[in-house]
Amino acid sequence: MGDAREAALPPGATWLRRVDAGEGPIYRRLFEALRGAVADGELSAGEQLPPQRTVAALLGVDFTTVTRAYALAREQGLVEGAAGRGTFVRRRAGEEEAGLIDLSMNLPPQPEGLSLAALLRETTAAVLARTDPATLMAYHAGPGSLAQRAAGAAWLAPGVGAVDPERIVVCAGAQAALSAILAVETVPGDAVVVEALTYPGLLAALAARGLRAIACPMDGEGIVPEALAERLATSGARLVVVTPTWQNPTTATMSPARRAAVVEACARAGARIVEDDAYGRLPYPAPAAPASLAPERVWHVATLAKALTPGLRIAYVAAPDAASAERLAAAGHALCQMPAPLMAAVATAWIRDGTAQAILAGVRAEATARRVLAAELLPSAQGPAGCLHVWLDRPATAPEGLSLAPASLFAAPEILTDGARLSLGAPGKRSVLASALRRVAASLT
Repeated sequence: MGDAREAALPPGATWLRRVDAGEGPIYRRLFEALRGAVADGELSAGEQLPPQRTVAALLGVDFTTVTRAYALAREQGLVEGAAGRGTFVRRRAGEEEAGLIDLSMNLPPQPEGLSLAALLRETTAAVLARTDPATLMAYHAGPGSLAQRAAGAAWLAPGVGAVDPERIVVCAGAQAALSAILAVETVPGDAVVVEALTYPGLLAALAARGLRAIACPMDGEGIVPEALAERLATSGARLVVVTPTWQNPTTATMSPARRAAVVEACARAGARIVEDDAYGRLPYPAPAAPASLAPERVWHVATLAKALTPGLRIAYVAAPDAASAERLAAAGHALCQMPAPLMAAVATAWIRDGTAQAILAGVRAEATARRVLAAELLPSAQGPAGCLHVWLDRPATAPEGLSLAPASLFAAPEILTDGARLSLGAPGKRSVLASALRRVAASLT
């Protein structure tokens, strides 16, 4: 074991230097070294451990010794893994067993039947093999390369239809895209019509720019067209922000007729629409986006973080026209310089080679199973099949050790209402989600 502490160790194995030469079984000392590395942050959640045979060779011990240490780590909730995938430091190790479950963060579940880690390693290696690293690490101004913009157009096509890549802007996530659009379309003091309950990041962006959020009433299909027309007329607003599919937080989804009515109300008032289409690719088939009805009037924003994986901070914006796309690119550059080039390259590769579609299918499958589970255990919760979150349209207090997202978090100015959003994708396992939903159901009785 001394050789392992002194030799140059491969990435992910430096923690083996912690294995001491003290008394007691070697497998136990190996386990303690692993536990210490996790506790001190040397090993992070989601980090892959070296294969057991590699560890055995580095330490000069039997393979079965390492197997016992890894098995003990799994029993203690430090690591998790599956055949063919490897062993990983567990996310929030031990918290779920202690009952600390977060249903407040809205993110897609891990795709069923796929290893994101393996896909990311393969694609990153391929990108680096064919691209000059100096190019990837340089600043990239503008709306994105032609290949990236074409990939974005392909990703949007199922809901938006054919889009000229010149109208596409690649952004560093939906929040950055929304902030940049506000910079292009408004000046401080302007009014912007929003859904009565809406995305908290939008409310924060409006406040940061000194804009007035005008709350518009909603029903089971989202924003009400007649009320929207009245708000536009009385406020002078020329910008409306909507989430037409799986609205956050209520899950309301506009019918085709409702989408057309909202577009018509904005057209009559001379207002543009910001379509925050975070979840539009998840239903199958993808519903026709308002941007497909009036592309010259709509800023369509679609993020990969909600459809594929939250770490992929790439959003594609279909601007009303090419000139608007150039203005948005300049505003985005002023806000956050650029999307990370390596991340944008991975997203482009995944869309072009079909990996994005495979991940999307895996996310759909897992999300559908979780929504079925929620329907069984919490039947009062609202939400379409496959939705990443559900809505409780009633007062709800989170049981101890469990977090929800209350209605107050989403309320536009002057809106007072009860309710809570429960996100279904964050727990690592369905069994943990089931436990959380049972506790919420019990708290409502």
